[in-house]
Parts: sequence; C-alpha cells; structure tokens
Amino acid sequence: MTGGTAKIGITDYASKTLNDIVYLTLPSAGQAVKQLDSFGTVESIKAVSELYSPLSGTVVSTNQELASHPELINKSPYEAGWIIELKHSKLEEEKKTLLSPRQYEEFLKSLEAEHQS
Repeated sequence: MTGGTAKIGITDYASKTLNDIVYLTLPSAGQAVKQLDSFGTVESIKAVSELYSPLSGTVVSTNQELASHPELINKSPYEAGWIIELKHSKLEEEKKTLLSPRQYEEFLKSLEAEHQS
C-alpha cells in the first residue's frame, strides 16, 4: 500500500485452491467499493467465486493483463496476478479488521483441522 492506494488480489492459498483460473469479471475504474463487498468474480475450472474487497475505496485501475492471461493469478498472486488497484478511503479504521499473515496462517490451519475431523 503506497501513496493512498493498495493493490488487491487473492492469496496464494486461494489461487491454489481455485486451481486453473480461466476468467474474471472486474469493476471499472472509478467504481466505489466497500470493505467486504464483492467487486467481481473469478472463474476456475472448478467453480466461480466472488472477489471481496479487504478495504473501502475507489478502483483506480484493473490489471488488464488478466483479460488475456488470467493464469497470472495462479503463477504470481502477489506480484503479476494483482487484480485491482484501490484508492483506499478508510485505511486506518479498516486495517484493524484485517488478518496479519500469522493470523491468516492460523486460520488456514484451523480450516484444515476441521476438514480432517
């Protein structure tokens, strides 16, 4: 997150769980989004899933490379596979509700434990 913007995408775990991503629907630049609201969909060979915004703000741009190469999300979810760039509007307030990498890892472990029982 730099200069009032954040690049938003999906986690490595999500990209692996979805498997081969084949298509996305994305918002237009200028569209307002609210934290935890859907801003588009991602379609894989397994399913269609909603994309949820971790922050509120306005879409500055979308990753146009994904239109012809959606597999970039699978190959590089944190770099080349970013989905939207968002001018955040409530960062200080909303970041308190986000999971840290450690909390996310613990959350995934708890999900895994549930599936094994």
